[in-house]
Amino acid sequence: MKRAVYPGSFDPVTYGHLDIIRRASQIFDVLIVSVLNNKEKTPLFSVEERVNILREATKDIPNVQVDSFSGLLINYAAEKDLHIAVRGLRAITDFEYELQIAQTNRKLSDGKLDTMFLTTSLEYAYLSSSSVKEIASFGGDISQCVPEFVEKLIYDKYRIRKQNKE
Repeated sequence: MKRAVYPGSFDPVTYGHLDIIRRASQIFDVLIVSVLNNKEKTPLFSVEERVNILREATKDIPNVQVDSFSGLLINYAAEKDLHIAVRGLRAITDFEYELQIAQTNRKLSDGKLDTMFLTTSLEYAYLSSSSVKEIASFGGDISQCVPEFVEKLIYDKYRIRKQNKE
């Protein structure tokens, strides 16, 4: 059985993330989407909230499981007997950063963790969780960035009413 992990902050999950999840789920028998609990960042949503959001967003993809982890990905992957990490790339700047992480993970895991890169579909190449949060914090329209239920949760966090499209 081919299994992989797609780790990330997913704060919030975007259509770009969901694009990678759907495509990776067609490659692997089991895809574990795992939310990183990064203590260095102050997320909009708690780890538990992000796990629940991802479960709802991926409920129609039967071979996707959602989990969370803290610490190093290599330790999580070893604990779960996972040997492939999936990462999405939007631009060349993503590749430089992700390549360094992939090489470090491979080295630290004694070659037991490889990384597979999927380029984001062009329609989502502009998307980032950071930009979604910034747009939403000013009451901007994020309906093209995230599923409707996620959009509502984001606006609720910011205590902002969605602006109507004119």
